[in-house]
Amino acid sequence: MNNVAHGTEALMPVFDGHNDVLLQLWNEHRENPALTFLKGPASGQMDLPRCREAGFAGGLFAAWVPSPRFDSASSVPDVTIDPHFLVEGTQKHADFSPTPSFEFARDVTIGMMAFLLRIEAQSQGAVNICRSAKEIRAAMQNQALAIVMHIEGAEGIDPDLYTLDVLYQMGLRTLGPVWSRPNIFGHGVPFKFNTSPDTGPGLTDLGVKLVETCNRKRIMVDLSHLNEKGFWQVAEISDAPLVASHSNAFSLCAQSRNLTDRQLEAIKETQGFVGLNFATPFLRADGTRDADTGTDDYLRHLDYLVEKLGEDHVGFGSDFDGASMAPFMKDVSGLPVLINAMREAGYGEKLIGKIAHKNWINVLERTWGE
Repeated sequence: MNNVAHGTEALMPVFDGHNDVLLQLWNEHRENPALTFLKGPASGQMDLPRCREAGFAGGLFAAWVPSPRFDSASSVPDVTIDPHFLVEGTQKHADFSPTPSFEFARDVTIGMMAFLLRIEAQSQGAVNICRSAKEIRAAMQNQALAIVMHIEGAEGIDPDLYTLDVLYQMGLRTLGPVWSRPNIFGHGVPFKFNTSPDTGPGLTDLGVKLVETCNRKRIMVDLSHLNEKGFWQVAEISDAPLVASHSNAFSLCAQSRNLTDRQLEAIKETQGFVGLNFATPFLRADGTRDADTGTDDYLRHLDYLVEKLGEDHVGFGSDFDGASMAPFMKDVSGLPVLINAMREAGYGEKLIGKIAHKNWINVLERTWGE
């Protein structure tokens, strides 16, 4: 796997566990999402030109469905997402974001997945939707952006899971049953500081059915937004590695979205994985979105996660286009800054390579079986 050329230097390729670029394209560039992403500039933190410049080589691209707008003159939802729900890590999500209807969520989810199909089709080989670890490695070797389809919150899946079959055929290979709100499959962990992840009921009976079906289909189940009771239910049900795509250490930042030491131990026992979330409220000890956030906050969590999980089970889960970031991480161009900070902190190139991309690909291979 070759490093990405960047002027006279080579950048470490990054395979990242979470972004919300599809939401930005849905809200801001729906007339021509493929061209906007492929040529840039997109309005958010990611597009293909910036990804190439930063060494962003691939990752999980999430379809997330916040609450719809409603026209004041009717009860019919607009297809535009309410912008008040765009910035993750604020309490307004937990208090004011009602769960969208199945019909609305289904249409938005399939629409966002169709964006990825169009991006791939119009990319002339520059973007590949990947359904196996072998395909991810091949795409990265060929300098193509390796995309894995993901949904964050299964509001667009029906109780009989017919929609899951359709999404799987489209290319879906990872899934978070809930976002930070309840749905028919379970209860998400809210955005609360100084509150443990043990916030109430976990999976419903339908949620158990969804996890069991994902296991059979070898779809990765993402635990990042599931509360603690739901986490332990998945741990009991699942025969796959436990994976939290974009979560940090609760011991260092007491956000309910972060993982306790006991949860980290369970992830380690299953040869699972945790992706470092770049959102400042999940990194800082005070849980704020303070702009005075630097690479030290990132490294503090990376050090802790490596200590608790081992160097083969930690990576990145940035949350680009979905969270408040430190000034140096204003967009994907901040990735080389973080990589260089890891070097300066004594992380060797072998370990950096594991955290930057190899560990993600390996845990997907263990989950998918291919």
